[in-house]
Amino acid sequence: MYDPVTLDQLRALVAVVEEGSFSAAARRLQRVQSAISTSMANLESQLGVPVWDRATKVAKLTPQGQAVLASARRVLAEVDGLKRLTSGMSEGLEATVSLCVDALLPLEALIDLCTGFAKEFPTVDLRIDVQVMSAVSAQVLAGKATLGVVIPPAIVPGLERRALSAIRMVPVVGPKHPLAAVRGLVSNEAVARAIQIVLSERGAEGVADQGVLSPRTWRVGDLHTKHMMLRAGLGWGNLPEHLVRGDLRARRLVEIRLEAWAKEEHVLNLSAVYRSETVFGPAHRWLLERLGTLCAAEATNATSTRSSGKRPKRSHRSR
Repeated sequence: MYDPVTLDQLRALVAVVEEGSFSAAARRLQRVQSAISTSMANLESQLGVPVWDRATKVAKLTPQGQAVLASARRVLAEVDGLKRLTSGMSEGLEATVSLCVDALLPLEALIDLCTGFAKEFPTVDLRIDVQVMSAVSAQVLAGKATLGVVIPPAIVPGLERRALSAIRMVPVVGPKHPLAAVRGLVSNEAVARAIQIVLSERGAEGVADQGVLSPRTWRVGDLHTKHMMLRAGLGWGNLPEHLVRGDLRARRLVEIRLEAWAKEEHVLNLSAVYRSETVFGPAHRWLLERLGTLCAAEATNATSTRSSGKRPKRSHRSR
């Protein structure tokens, strides 16, 4: 059915209200005043309600007109958003961007990434998924995510890779755990008697558990659970340095040194992965470049913290 209400009428309505008069609105819209008056009269006739209070000399809305104005602004905002969206699409801008990241990615970097993305691409929808190890590669390979962030052992054939940054893993225990009282290196015998909490793949086919020292292990499928179990003193295990900084300062966790790894420095290197046939639009290209910048900044901050002497440098090898 033909709708006689036009966007021009709605824009004229908003202009009159914002400029304060029909003549000022006409100058803003580069039209003659009589055209604005006719447009407002037609709008009232087509809507069937009085929009303007004719008893006043200045342009003043009726209560019905106030409601019409609010609705008109919403309609115009949606139309303007549609124009920005289609304008971007004509230049290759994606409608949606999907990203799957390993739980090891620093949360601060992820939030900064999303904040910058919202400002740079306000019309593009963003989907974020957090997985563990090979589950990230599986999401990308299946097309459920265009970009992934994962550690090298979990990268599967068929995916391209771009190095991002290193994540240092810190062996920790709760402050009341017996290993927290050990001065110097923790012996292999002491480690063997303690439960090791390991972040493990959910599926049978995936990356094998790495660097397991204790014959007694508790395996968990997500980083948050592992973090809370370690804080509760239920065992020892490795956590990303960026995740435990606050815990170490507040003594909610204690960093330990293991005899088996005392002379080795172990890091997990994050990489961005994507299918080789993927053609990136501007939003995906921005996301990929920004990921590298933010991850590099996080790695630099971590190195600066260690070199400042605020915390002793430790060694470890497992997740």
